[in-house]
Amino acid sequence: MSGRITVDLSAGVPPYEQIRAQVAALVAAGTLTAGDRLPTVRDLAADLGVAVGTVQRAYRELEAQGTVLSRRRTGTVVAPAAPASDQAAEIRAAAHGFVGRARAAGLDDREILDLVRGALMTDR
Repeated sequence: MSGRITVDLSAGVPPYEQIRAQVAALVAAGTLTAGDRLPTVRDLAADLGVAVGTVQRAYRELEAQGTVLSRRRTGTVVAPAAPASDQAAEIRAAAHGFVGRARAAGLDDREILDLVRGALMTDR
């Protein structure tokens, strides 16, 4: 999993928030599921080249929002989710389909995210 997470130290977004957002996105997309173990704080910090406290803060925020559970001996795991409705599964599939079509059209990740953010801003 740590290979899927990246941190851009020159970005305006704090590294802990980049980690938090990426883990939350992996859970929302179904890439990480209930019970999946996250890397240890030390391992992920070493992989990303950030301080241990940075990863600890990301994990604390994820725990506060109910995305992960941290326990001694078992480490940090993805929290059990409420049963997904059929509609949630359809929306997840539509999101994957959208990303696939956007990439096939030559858009990069930043452009795809800009499209989604724009849609979120106008569909309130």
